[in-house]
Amino acid sequence: MHKTRIIARIDVKNEFVIKGIHLEGLRKVGNPNVLAKKYYDQGVDEIIFMDAVAAYYDRNSLTKIIRKACEDVFVPITVGGGIRKIEDIQMALNAGADKTAINTRAVQEPKFIKEASEIFGSQCIVSSIDAKKIGENKWEVYVDNGREPTGKDVIEWAQEVEALGAGEIMLTSIDKEGTKKGFDIKLNKMVSKVVTIPIICSGGAGKSKDVLEVIQTTDVNAVSIASLFHYKIEQVDTLKEYLIKDKKIHIRL
Repeated sequence: MHKTRIIARIDVKNEFVIKGIHLEGLRKVGNPNVLAKKYYDQGVDEIIFMDAVAAYYDRNSLTKIIRKACEDVFVPITVGGGIRKIEDIQMALNAGADKTAINTRAVQEPKFIKEASEIFGSQCIVSSIDAKKIGENKWEVYVDNGREPTGKDVIEWAQEVEALGAGEIMLTSIDKEGTKKGFDIKLNKMVSKVVTIPIICSGGAGKSKDVLEVIQTTDVNAVSIASLFHYKIEQVDTLKEYLIKDKKIHIRL
């Protein structure tokens, strides 16, 4: 049985951590390096830094933040947002990131995932999928930080990115993101049934029970959390204690 990873997701705009609802209405909630160090000290398993406005400018501006984080944080770091070229991946890895999350560029040119995974290895390539529900058991892939529909079916796209060489999927529910009303259980169930690579579920954690529910009822391998930590509703260590001691969940210590 795999041990579920607890991941802190830190969305960044102009060197500030921001948070919104449905990936919109963004507001500042802190300093990315301060929060990364805080979550590391509390025992987080990984950290994801996402450039929330990179889609507007076709670039990722997190290099300085990643370099600083690597001075204080010694868990795997993923960086995403604005990854458009092989050189962008190389720059992120050179700055200290372990993995890169790719969304828009992969949808525009799927072979980019194949090329990137062949150069850097699948373990470095995370397919970031922003999903919006459009019908019963049907979700559409969105790009540009959840702003633009693509016409692609999420279930089919998840299978395609695995075949292309992605080593992991970060699956974000746009409908649930920032609402603090729990994860999209059905979405995560359906995607985890059709792929074999690890899935990071993202979007919706508002209390410890939300994290427990998605771990118990789906086959996700990791849970990405933002609001729950940023707004001090829960800490990483107390969340892990709840999951391990009270609910006997297998997670990393």
